[in-house]
Amino acid sequence: MVYNEFIVRRIESVAHTYAGILGLLAMLAALMRGLTHGSSPQTVVSTAWICLLVFACIGGAVGALAGWIVEQSVQARVLAELESHESDGSETT
Repeated sequence: MVYNEFIVRRIESVAHTYAGILGLLAMLAALMRGLTHGSSPQTVVSTAWICLLVFACIGGAVGALAGWIVEQSVQARVLAELESHESDGSETT
């Protein structure tokens, strides 16, 4: 049970990290674009906030998927290793 809670926390951590990174990058890109094109400050800020929210959601989904894929891969490797050790041990007895 503790193992599952640990995995869920790790997946959430990856999702939060991806959401933060993608959201902030999108916001900075929108701010830079607005400033270089000479848009009004209100337009620049509102566009930047929308980009932040959209890309934070995308980043959260991608991060959750990445965390789940890594967890499944590690779990499959551990199970294969355990089965390998069990079959080696049963042949010697």
